[in-house]
Amino acid sequence: MVHVNKLSLIAVTFLLATCAVRSAKATEPPADLCSLLSAAEVSTTLGGTYDSPQKSVAPRPFSNTATGTDCNYLTKGNRLWFRAYVDPSPAAAADLFARLSKFYAPPTPVPGLGDQAYFDKNHGLHVLKGKVRFFMAMDSFTPANERQLKALAGLVVGRI
Repeated sequence: MVHVNKLSLIAVTFLLATCAVRSAKATEPPADLCSLLSAAEVSTTLGGTYDSPQKSVAPRPFSNTATGTDCNYLTKGNRLWFRAYVDPSPAAAADLFARLSKFYAPPTPVPGLGDQAYFDKNHGLHVLKGKVRFFMAMDSFTPANERQLKALAGLVVGRI
């Protein structure tokens, strides 16, 4: 009976450890940050036919910070620009998010989106979620675009 209890304890410990590792991995953003937003989702939300994103390296905002990823979704007459960065920790991301917001003043807060979010004076949407910071903007802005950008950002936040 003691042997069966030991085996049960070992099995339960193994299962809990496996679940904890999977849970920790689930919070890590994907290596391909453009995969956080598909061309089909962009097309459906924005009401056009957008191509798969053209990917490139986004520059470091300051020395000794991470480079990011630019994902440009193109259609006739418009572009969705999605730029994302993964910082070493949520604290580092929050610090950079606060420092960078000074360049985009005055920010208009967007409640309920990620840990923090705001629209800048040029209608770009900046979002912080954990250790990920991202930005979305469109070439052709209309008031309806704010709702659409919030909807797309909500999809991305749900995957981080």
